[in-house]
Amino acid sequence: MIERHVTFEVIPDKTQDFENLFVKAYRPAMASMPGFIKVELLRLQDSSTIYQMIIRFETAEAASAWRNSPEHQGLSPQLKALYIASHLQVFEVIA
Repeated sequence: MIERHVTFEVIPDKTQDFENLFVKAYRPAMASMPGFIKVELLRLQDSSTIYQMIIRFETAEAASAWRNSPEHQGLSPQLKALYIASHLQVFEVIA
C-alpha cells in the first residue's frame, strides 16, 4: 500500500477555493480510480494556509495511474492556481 503526503502552502485569500475544489472535484475524481483507498485533507491547527493531503492507493502503480489520468491532468492547473508551494513525501505502508 502507498501513502502520499502532500503539504500545500495555499494563497491566503484562496483557502476556501482550495477546500471547495478538493471536496467538489478533486476527491470525487480520485475516488473513482481503481486501487483508490482514501484521501483526507487536513489543515495545520495553528495556520490558516498550510494543508496536508493524505492519499492512499493499493499500489504504486494505482497511484501513478491517478497522477497520469485525464482527470488529474485536468484538475492539476486549477489546484496549482491556489497554492504557493507544495512538498511531497511518499511512504510504503508497513502495518
